[in-house]
Amino acid sequence: MKLAVSVGTLVASTAALLAPCASAQSAKEEPKKELTAASDWSQWRGPLGTGESPDATPPLTWSESKNVRFKVAVAGESLASPILWGDKLFLLTAVSQDNAAYKKSVEAAQEVFDSGEWPPKVEPVKQQFIIEARSPEDGRVLWSRIAREGVPHESHYLDSSFACASAVTDGELVYAHFGSNGTYAYTLDGKLSWQVDLGNMTTRRGFGEGSSPAIAGDALIINWDHEGDSFIVALDKRTGKVMWRTDRPGEVTSWATPLIVPTKTETQVIVPATGFSRGYNVKDGREIWRLAGMTTNTIPTPVHRDGIVYLASGYRGTMMQAVALDGAKGDLAGTPSVRWTYDRDTPYVASVLLMGDQLYFAKHFRSVFSSINATTGENLYTTRLPGIHNVYASPLGANGRVYLFGRGGTSLVIRQGPEFEVLATNVLDDGIDATPAIIGNDLYIRGRHHLYRIAETPE
Repeated sequence: MKLAVSVGTLVASTAALLAPCASAQSAKEEPKKELTAASDWSQWRGPLGTGESPDATPPLTWSESKNVRFKVAVAGESLASPILWGDKLFLLTAVSQDNAAYKKSVEAAQEVFDSGEWPPKVEPVKQQFIIEARSPEDGRVLWSRIAREGVPHESHYLDSSFACASAVTDGELVYAHFGSNGTYAYTLDGKLSWQVDLGNMTTRRGFGEGSSPAIAGDALIINWDHEGDSFIVALDKRTGKVMWRTDRPGEVTSWATPLIVPTKTETQVIVPATGFSRGYNVKDGREIWRLAGMTTNTIPTPVHRDGIVYLASGYRGTMMQAVALDGAKGDLAGTPSVRWTYDRDTPYVASVLLMGDQLYFAKHFRSVFSSINATTGENLYTTRLPGIHNVYASPLGANGRVYLFGRGGTSLVIRQGPEFEVLATNVLDDGIDATPAIIGNDLYIRGRHHLYRIAETPE
């Protein structure tokens, strides 16, 4: 770990994660229905954008026979997280229209992986790109819409899918982003309001797409980092028309969702990337600051609180940076705006949880879990995860607990605090790649094949 300045000059910080799905609200405009931590989860990292639901009380323990209110099948494949607004739970998915061909493509990719060759990518077959609204009470489908049907123009990684971005809503419209296969806005009752095609994204080694859109006032922000001409664009969230578009020359494929952060002088759109992480003015797309240091294949979405943004990446290198936004201008390398850096066991796939004065993160296939002090960057603990061998889903926080979900269906509930303590180990029969949602007393888990509602249930 490297500290950029002395501990005495550091300020407290926290996290506001917005990736593969994100949404933020400007102070200028409020939705018709007030967003509350207890009742809504309008973006993949929750009402605070940090992964924490501060007034939720989900169960400590569950299994296939305990505290499962419902388990319903979900067609297709997706790493998109569930979101909720009022009486509707929204899911995105991609459903193959030629199961035999798709199965053959998956098997071929698995053979490549097993042989040690690279990359193990699933070649495209015809898909239906679907958004559906379900009842949060019993999981039944309230409405389902096929946004698009067609053959994707490129492949995806073996463990991924053609629908990785999560939906986001402002309480008036719900936005379904399928990347190269279009961006769609629906009313909460399922009526198509507008659609936009931003072209074809060419991802690194055909690994597929994953960045979710973010809402900032009147704008829907979409990051388009790929192996072609990268850019970031703001669409009018009511019409889909381009409000501004800013080129990102030299940037390669990334999967992080933009983070929206109000500051003292302007609202910023923050995008981490392999070349430079950057902050943009949300009104016109003008670059405010930039900072190098992230690794290749930047995936984790930044988190934010109290004027400090935390950036992280962990492929072919390790890096976490704490950046103070107040006064940050131009190239921040070597400036006091970089409060601290940390370079051990940082996350590759999953984003960071900020809870209390701690940051929690997992180094996915290494089964390593860490927590550091958000103010100083000091390591509090790093440990192996018992019973979990790989992690894609981002950790969640509620009721003094950290919830961590393994790809094999095993989940750990960890006590919040400076020491690692497992409170419960829970196992489901479905794999878990998408980040779940915590709403009130309920935990909604999107497995590979099923949607679960986990809640205290009488024996």
